[in-house]
Amino acid sequence: MKFFQRLGRSIMLPVAVLPVAAILSGISYWIASAAGGSNVVSAFLGAAGGALLDNMAILFAIGISIGMANKTDGTSALAGLVSWLTITTLLAPGTIQNLFGLEAIEDVNPAFGKINNVFIGIICGLIGAWTYNKFKDTKLPDALSFFSGRRSVAIVTAGISLAVALVLMFVWPVVYGGLVTFGEWIVTLGPVGAGIYGMMNRLLIPLGLHHALNSVFWFDVAGINDLNNFLNNTGTYGVTGQYMAGFFPIMMFGLPGAALAIWMTAKTTRKKVTYGIMLSAAIASFFVGVTEPLEFSFMFVAPWLYLIHAVFTGISMFVAAILPTRLGFGFSGGFIDMVLQWMNPLAQNPWILILMGIAWFFIYFLVFRFVITRFKLKTPGREDDEELIASESPAPGSTKGGFVPTASAFITALGGAANIVELDNCATRLRMEIADTSKVDEAALKRAGAAGTIKPGGHSVQVIYGLNVQFVKDAMEGIISGDIPAVDNEVEAMAPASAGGGTTTAVATETIIQLRQPVPGRVVPLSEVPDPTFAQGIMGPGLAIIPAGDTVIAPADCTIGATFDSGHAVAVVLGDGTEILIHVGIDTVHMAGNGFETLVAKGDSVHAGTPLLRFELDKIEAAGHPTITPVIILNNEDARIELI
Repeated sequence: MKFFQRLGRSIMLPVAVLPVAAILSGISYWIASAAGGSNVVSAFLGAAGGALLDNMAILFAIGISIGMANKTDGTSALAGLVSWLTITTLLAPGTIQNLFGLEAIEDVNPAFGKINNVFIGIICGLIGAWTYNKFKDTKLPDALSFFSGRRSVAIVTAGISLAVALVLMFVWPVVYGGLVTFGEWIVTLGPVGAGIYGMMNRLLIPLGLHHALNSVFWFDVAGINDLNNFLNNTGTYGVTGQYMAGFFPIMMFGLPGAALAIWMTAKTTRKKVTYGIMLSAAIASFFVGVTEPLEFSFMFVAPWLYLIHAVFTGISMFVAAILPTRLGFGFSGGFIDMVLQWMNPLAQNPWILILMGIAWFFIYFLVFRFVITRFKLKTPGREDDEELIASESPAPGSTKGGFVPTASAFITALGGAANIVELDNCATRLRMEIADTSKVDEAALKRAGAAGTIKPGGHSVQVIYGLNVQFVKDAMEGIISGDIPAVDNEVEAMAPASAGGGTTTAVATETIIQLRQPVPGRVVPLSEVPDPTFAQGIMGPGLAIIPAGDTVIAPADCTIGATFDSGHAVAVVLGDGTEILIHVGIDTVHMAGNGFETLVAKGDSVHAGTPLLRFELDKIEAAGHPTITPVIILNNEDARIELI
């Protein structure tokens, strides 16, 4: 599932530009229809919108190759483009004609005329990303050293794409032909067939194969020609339009209802971003009938929702086919087409479709909202992947004081960039795989701002820093990749980046911090925590709780200092500046948010007793993690907690 969540997030990169393109194309179509033909304005707007919509597949190839790569790098984008150009060129009708020695282009299987689809774009993007991840560090013999590293990626991509194209050369016509045959059979089922067609139309969208099925019903592949007959008034009143009418309620009303549900269930910290995405996608769906920006936002991250959407579309098509209502479109089932075709002689009671649409709006909203919250689906705005934190964190060094000096010192103390095999972080610590742990200088890490260093075994090393560890990790990645220059000044590198880092000035005398118990359960000393970082007080003084409830509450009037998309921890800042970390379970960051729900946002001011996050003990235990919950004072080594 993590693969599909990452794929869905990658697709959002190209999808984000489609709503504007869809609206431009829709306005162009409306102007042309109202003016009785194309003119300069409609042609200009149509070309602008079509530049993106007509090339959606190639946008997917590039966007997915960027998003699925281990690191953001233009090399992966180039690899995705290389794969796309290789496959689509080899499978183009002209190439197939030459390869098979056909006399005319008309003799080429029509399947190859539909090769520029989203399915191929996704394949090419995955090929580009996989090749980049696998071969970006390849070292060749000195004679071929020019092609080492990232230069080898495009070459290998072309070779893999060549093999994939050879397979598709024989597989694609079979798939396309099978869909056409399937569509011709559906025609014999009447309204039930219209419902099956509607459902399959949506199910094939992720693969880009819906065009093959559409050709059976909308054009003259099987003698139906529903779309052209409706537009040209050459069909049968009460019959023509039955394979289009049911789309209007879904595109104009149902999917906007889904967008509203997705926005309302987004996390507080992500609502503003989610609002922008959902609003633009809903507008494109309602006015123009271009649904891909909205559908692709959840089809991979929440496939069950997409299946529900496909079933709903089938039901809408079935109901519309039974009722005395018919309507067609020239572009898609949006508001513009409904207005333009309302007075078409073959339009039958189109007002019924509006009533259906209102009902579908509420059905989509209620069902989507229930399913998302009940099953904790990771729709836009509810992501909990650590990569999301990295993608939205301020650039290293953008925070006051900067994190580059600390990151430079850490890299040096860890034995250099080449000694760091893997780099990640959780709420307060760097988690790394080190090639040679004997090169790790713990004293230098301490001087650079680390609160402590843990070596769990093998090649694993953890450096305890504090709530701003994410920014240090980002800076380290930038230095390792060469995007950020390292700091060589040893004195400057020793200074902590900012408050909340690994070290702060301690209070000289003992301070008692009185708190409400943040989670019900049995209170135990930190020494009972099965993690030396907490048990040895490296993170700071505190206590631990063996929880008996499912909710963490604010232990005092405070401000939320930090939240984490993984939901396993929360940090608060008291009125006197004391920072408290409440960490539910041990190593629960690896659960990637499964079983956790954050209820507040960073910067919120809350009163004592306010719920901060919820967790499911059974899921933590099932994942094999201790549920014991440390409560730590991060910035005062001489303080102790007293529960009241």
